[in-house]
Amino acid sequence: MTHRRLPSLAIAAGLTALALAGPALAQHPGSAAAPEGTTAHMQGNDEASWIADPHFHAFYEITRAAFAQGPGKVDVSAYEQKSFAIFRDFGVAKGVGADHMQDHLKLIPRQVVQIVKEDPKVLDSYDNFVAATFGPR
Repeated sequence: MTHRRLPSLAIAAGLTALALAGPALAQHPGSAAAPEGTTAHMQGNDEASWIADPHFHAFYEITRAAFAQGPGKVDVSAYEQKSFAIFRDFGVAKGVGADHMQDHLKLIPRQVVQIVKEDPKVLDSYDNFVAATFGPR
């Protein structure tokens, strides 16, 4: 399976940005940005917990459903809104807030649409999906 590296890097960058800002925001509800000089890695040293998270599995499942009738029949706006709902729930679950998580992951649904259009095998398994969104393991 071949993936374009740039979208995967963009997705990973979004996840990393969120991971770096998350804990500071969790300690300061409602704040728009982390306090100056405060950084932490929300995933810890093990991104496997994010990959195993039910929210990412749900994101995979809605992606599969969106492409069920083929890449030409994807309702991108509906897929994006369903993705945002999952991202918002994930933000609440991780303690960083719904709006913050959605803002950091807002480009990912359309990037995933492009990735899957170029390589439909991304949806053959959750492992393929993870490799396309988080980068190869």
